[in-house]
Amino acid sequence: MPVEEELARVSPEKDMLLTIGVFDGVHLGHKYLISTLLEQAKQRDLLTGVVTFQQHPHDLLSPQTRLPFLTDITERSQLLTNEGVDEIIPLTFTKELSRLNAYQFVNLLQKHLRMRGLVIGPDFSLGRNREGDTETLRGLGQEMNFSVTVVPPMTKNGESVSSTVIRKAISDGDMKKVTRLAGRPFSLHGRVIMGTGRGTKLNFPTANLEINPEHAIPPDGVYASWAFADGKKYRSMTNIGKCPTFGNYKRTVEVYIIGYNGNLYGQELKIDIIERLRNERKFDSVEELTEQIAKDIKQGEVILETADGQRV
Repeated sequence: MPVEEELARVSPEKDMLLTIGVFDGVHLGHKYLISTLLEQAKQRDLLTGVVTFQQHPHDLLSPQTRLPFLTDITERSQLLTNEGVDEIIPLTFTKELSRLNAYQFVNLLQKHLRMRGLVIGPDFSLGRNREGDTETLRGLGQEMNFSVTVVPPMTKNGESVSSTVIRKAISDGDMKKVTRLAGRPFSLHGRVIMGTGRGTKLNFPTANLEINPEHAIPPDGVYASWAFADGKKYRSMTNIGKCPTFGNYKRTVEVYIIGYNGNLYGQELKIDIIERLRNERKFDSVEELTEQIAKDIKQGEVILETADGQRV
């Protein structure tokens, strides 16, 4: 059984308090729940663990409506580790795993992870057909000797903080809202690949990012962003779109890094997208486009100078 093999690799040194979920984005709502996990574990002298999934269960159960992810498993695991969690346990969500009932799954957690308690949200459920809701889990807890703590959802301005709400904000290009709900800017990362060279000819050389097609990407447009290259943080401008001034091309993510002169081809580049400046549009001439890029850079620098209280 693959799930049992993955769980068996952990071998915790003592009993654990767990939470379970995709935790896509590791946003403020997730952090609120994890803070409860850490606090309770400290009081009970338990290790903390997050059982997450390599891919969203939705992709297997409803493949016709795949969800774009906010953070891949590597970034997600690092963000969870940064919160102080002792163990991150990523599982492969398979049909076999989806067929386990709540009792079977909990039994595996106790057997391999020495689980003594669960910290979950009010809408959480596990097991076949989502049968393991909070009421069912509390009953299993009494039967199998583990605690169940239900943490209320976090809200901001009357709206629940969730990955769904953040995905919607990204699709709307509302990057300020994304930052507010996630507690940090939305990031994209990918290998720098060869582009057409148009940016260099315009004296604004860009790094073209190879982005995972399953990653959430904001709508076409020009964005103020931070770029992280060679261990440093740079002001940058990011263009997402098809470069309509030069014809119909495939959609790209191109980053102009202000003040950077190095060669990034083949390297991994991360950008934080701070604010959307404008829609992508077709210009009547290259000169008009160049003038607009210069204006975008000035506007973007002002935004980056003040965003989130940061200073360059």
